Amino acid sequence: MKFVDVKNDIAFRKIFGNENRKETLISFLNAVLDFHGGQRITEVTILNPYQLPKLKGGKVTIIDVKATDQMGRTYIIEMQVGDIDGFAKRVLFYSAKSYSDQIKRADFYRKLRPVIFIGILDFEHTENKNYISRSQIRDVETGEQTVKDMEFTFIELPKFTKELAELETLTEKWVYFIKNAENLEVIPDNINDEGLKSAYEEANVQTWTQEELDAYEYAFMREEDERARLDKAKKDGKEEGQEEAVLGFFKNGVSIELIAKSLKISEDKVREIIGNQQKE
Repeated sequence: MKFVDVKNDIAFRKIFGNENRKETLISFLNAVLDFHGGQRITEVTILNPYQLPKLKGGKVTIIDVKATDQMGRTYIIEMQVGDIDGFAKRVLFYSAKSYSDQIKRADFYRKLRPVIFIGILDFEHTENKNYISRSQIRDVETGEQTVKDMEFTFIELPKFTKELAELETLTEKWVYFIKNAENLEVIPDNINDEGLKSAYEEANVQTWTQEELDAYEYAFMREEDERARLDKAKKDGKEEGQEEAVLGFFKNGVSIELIAKSLKISEDKVREIIGNQQKE
C-alpha cells in the first residue's frame, strides 16, 4: 500500500473536500479545535467541494477547503506549502471577507456567525514552541474576549516531531497523517477513528483514477516551478542589493579591498560590478 502526499494540491482537496466522505472533515475539525459536548461538529456543508477538472492550472501555494457546520460557523482550512510574503495579512483579509459576506447591506449584524481559520503550515510561523497554536481577539491586560466571532489556529508541521509509536491523542494522529502519510505502507494499527481511517483510505494511491494521478503529478510540477520562480526572484533581489551596496561604497571612496571584506564577496566581483556600471 502506498499513500499520497497530503500536502499536495490535489490530495488535500480530495481528502478534506470530499462531499461523499464528510466524516473526514468533521473528525479533523473536532480534533484540532478540541471541540467537546455542544461545541462538537456533527454536520458540515462543503462550500468548495473537490472537483478535479477545476483544479488544473490553479495556484499551488494556497490550498483551501471552506465549510459551514450545523450552527452556521464557517471554517477555512488551508494548506500553506510556502512562506509567502504578506501571509498574515492575507489570512486576516480572507477571514474578514468570509465574515462580512454572510450578510447583505440591509441585514442585521446578529445574523453573522463565527469564522474559524485553520492554517496547516509547512513552515514555522509563530514563536510558540508547540506545533499547534490558537489566536483570539482579547484584551491585552485582562484577557477578556469581547470579540468572539473570529479565531485563528495554526498547525506548524516542522514543529511536530512525534513518531508513530508516540502518538496518543486524535489531534496528534491527524497531524502525523498530514505530515507523514506518504512515507507509510499500511494504515497504522492505532487508528480507531472513522474519520481518520476514511482519510487514510482516500489517500491510498490504489483507489485513485489515472486522471487523478496525472493531476497529482502535475500539481507537483507546478509546485517545483513556483519554487524555482521564487528562488530566482530572491537571487535576483540579492544580486541587485549587492550591486547597490558596492556602488554606494565605491562612490563614497571606500577601497575595493574593504568593500569586498564588508560584503563578504571577492575583489574580482567588486571590480566586475564597478566595471559594468562604468560601461553604462
